[in-house]
Amino acid sequence: MIFRSLLFVPGDSERKLAKGETSGADALVLDLEDAVDVSRLPVAREMVHQYLASRPSRTQALWVRINPLDSGLALDDLAAVVRGRPDGILLPKGSGAAHIELLDHYLAALEIRDGVEPGSVSIIPVASETPTAVFALGGYKNSSPRLKALTWGAEDLAAAIGASTNRLENGEYEFTYQLARSLCLLGAHAAGVPAIDTIWGNFKDTKGLHNDATLARKAGFAGKIAIHPDQVPIINEAFTPDEAELRHAQQVVQAFEDAQGAGTVQLDGQMLDRPHLKQALQTLAMRARI
Repeated sequence: MIFRSLLFVPGDSERKLAKGETSGADALVLDLEDAVDVSRLPVAREMVHQYLASRPSRTQALWVRINPLDSGLALDDLAAVVRGRPDGILLPKGSGAAHIELLDHYLAALEIRDGVEPGSVSIIPVASETPTAVFALGGYKNSSPRLKALTWGAEDLAAAIGASTNRLENGEYEFTYQLARSLCLLGAHAAGVPAIDTIWGNFKDTKGLHNDATLARKAGFAGKIAIHPDQVPIINEAFTPDEAELRHAQQVVQAFEDAQGAGTVQLDGQMLDRPHLKQALQTLAMRARI
């Protein structure tokens, strides 16, 4: 799966669903949580189901953000959408591996009920939205084969701890949220899955988004969540290796091949070792997937 860009789309808006389809996002996240009022959930569930069911062949992955497992709404969300064969479920306010395991059990039962291929619906948790969740970020390894990535969010975490803001005066995240971001990055890689960076809230600030996405990729994130179609091309560009990166990666790989098993090589006056080779191979693999 490619996770450069995941675009949130309200599940009850035909116009925005249609616009998301032409956005170029690697995945759409059809939202049944924050973007939909509870009074419209029955309508949104049916719209999401119809959208999924009408697209059995997909060039764009289709995920669904359900309501939290402890909300009393999640099972009805799942019962409505699993029959449409979503590519995955985005789980908000997850509290660690136990929630992934529970959601796995729900999905397994519904897949059987609806004749959906067992294990075909994947899971990504928003893994930092409660204090408990932050402390559980290192425990996702082996929680479920459905787990495909981890992502994080700062807004719900701020609300959960009673913070009036999650930003410093210079616009950067306050330390608590930087910590959650770093733990999500490390927790994802500890679990053997990609880490996806959170939203850039001001969709009109394209310069800020480009800088934020570029720094996220350099830090080790594989992609970023978008909240507006105009953000998608910027995010895709930031998380796609350019020609200079590809050329350098190819040169690194070639240098190690020529060295015939040596642990270190020299390239353009720089000494390179095995971690550099690993990075080069990852860059080439990323471009190949795209």
